[in-house]
Amino acid sequence: MGGIDLLGRLDQDTARMRLQLQTLTRQLGTGQRAESLGELAPQLPRATTLKAEIARRDAYGAAIGLAQDRSAAAQLVLSRLIAIGREFAEEVAMKIDPRDPQALGPVAERARAALVEVGHLLNTRHAGEYLFGGSDFANPPVPDPEGLPSGGMATQIAAAVAGLGGGNAAAVAAATRLAAQTDDTPFSTFLTTTGLAEPRRSVPAEDGRLVPYGLFANRNAAAASEGETAGGWARDLMRGLMSLAALTPAHAASPADLQEFAATVREGLRSATRALGEEAGALGQTEAQLAATRQRHEAVQTVLRGELAGIEEVDLAETLSRLQQTRLALEASYSAIGRLGGLTLASFLR
Repeated sequence: MGGIDLLGRLDQDTARMRLQLQTLTRQLGTGQRAESLGELAPQLPRATTLKAEIARRDAYGAAIGLAQDRSAAAQLVLSRLIAIGREFAEEVAMKIDPRDPQALGPVAERARAALVEVGHLLNTRHAGEYLFGGSDFANPPVPDPEGLPSGGMATQIAAAVAGLGGGNAAAVAAATRLAAQTDDTPFSTFLTTTGLAEPRRSVPAEDGRLVPYGLFANRNAAAASEGETAGGWARDLMRGLMSLAALTPAHAASPADLQEFAATVREGLRSATRALGEEAGALGQTEAQLAATRQRHEAVQTVLRGELAGIEEVDLAETLSRLQQTRLALEASYSAIGRLGGLTLASFLR
């Protein structure tokens, strides 16, 4: 009976080792401890919690990534707008000379071309969405960039500049400022109505924290315009370019007025570039905050994934070692069963 009992125990051990070998082989192939979550009990609740937290931080990271991409695209636009403002403040308006009236024609042409470029820059899109249109992502914030030189604001400014002379430079400048402040024709209906009251576009960076980064074509976001300003960098930039575009050689007949008006135009363009610089700087700080927040999410995710791996995944080196040991033990068990099965009653009783 002892031999029969021993054979039965060996058979049971062999069956257990076969099952263990199958499990270890599967784990080595997949790297996972179990085929289904239910097999992870009692650590299933912890695994579920870890997965949810990882997914939540993934969502925050993805949202921040999109905001960073949009901010980077907006920064390129701001850089070009700053360059235009500086070019016309320091190189064009600064060099207006009443003694060279024929140079005013090319100045006006350059200003008109730059004005159209400004309109197209404000219509920049990223991933199909307009960056300077507030929450109206699908429609251009400047409906007619090509028509800016002949639009309502430009027409009012040109009418004021046409009367320059006789000591009225200050009054003409005031009229151009009023036109830039009150005329909304360059901008979309949404921006000048509903969009005026809406906050900046923001990204949920973490629980309970929205980080604003959106920009508008018709008003400042983070910058404060000062000095010779119509209230915002876009209006100041357009006002300056429209004023230069309205100049003709005839204005050289009033040299003092032309020089005084040109000085006011320069100051308005400088106000625009200063505010644009502030806008770019504030956006840069926002980008740095978002980058730091995203890095924190990634660092926490690394820890969480390590904890989850400790629950769900196997150590491949350890599993391989156990697999080899189990295979050797199983082979030994088969050999023992074979030897026991080959014994005769006579040899067993000897």
